[in-house]
Amino acid sequence: MASSFLCLSLLFISLSTADGFMNYMVTGCVFNSTELKDITFIRSYYYNMMEVVRFDSSVGKYVGYTDFGVKNAADWNKDQGDLAAMRAQKGTYCVHNIGVWNSAVLSKSAKPYVRLHSSTPPSGIHQAMLVCSVYDFYPKYIKVSWLRDGQEVSADVTSTEEMADGDWYYQTHSHLEYTPRSGEKISCKVEHASLKEPLITDWDPSSSMPESERNKLAIGASGLILGLILSLAGFIYYKRKARGRILVPTN
Repeated sequence: MASSFLCLSLLFISLSTADGFMNYMVTGCVFNSTELKDITFIRSYYYNMMEVVRFDSSVGKYVGYTDFGVKNAADWNKDQGDLAAMRAQKGTYCVHNIGVWNSAVLSKSAKPYVRLHSSTPPSGIHQAMLVCSVYDFYPKYIKVSWLRDGQEVSADVTSTEEMADGDWYYQTHSHLEYTPRSGEKISCKVEHASLKEPLITDWDPSSSMPESERNKLAIGASGLILGLILSLAGFIYYKRKARGRILVPTN
């Protein structure tokens, strides 16, 4: 699937006047491939944060958006030499920057981090639900599937779309509704461009136990250990007391 990107190699020129108004220019490229036909060169001129004039290579001339901008666009479009130079920018400016973008960013990848845990649906219809959460991967496209004893599971599986984190990374979550069976092995399988081979994470029931249950188990274990310690301390005290007792004969 083709996607459009705004080239990050932008040129900013700003000038501030004494009365506080600002003029600046932004140059960039929109593209979905390195072919010239798929590239658009854009240069926009702003005055006090409002775009007044734009050159768009897909239009081939300057276009004004305010009265002042329309006047300037009409004057600039009379300069055929300038128009020819601007039309050539997608081949000179954009192609170079797109190459830098591809080598520096688009060709890179980040390996996903997988967290596998369980939850109990509020409805109580299913005994449990496994959640395979995949974080911090790039590029966007990824495949997450479930394995039961090595065989792929297709029923009772729901997954979210890949969601952007806002820092160039993505995350996604896959849910498996299941009824536990004794001795079975359930795994989450992740396939991604950053991985040489699929990343398989096995579900560990003990680590996936809900926090409330783990707390109850920890409290119970602590109580048992404390009871054993107190019992042992009482036994030791009794034995020492018995050894130190002196029998006094009576008449």
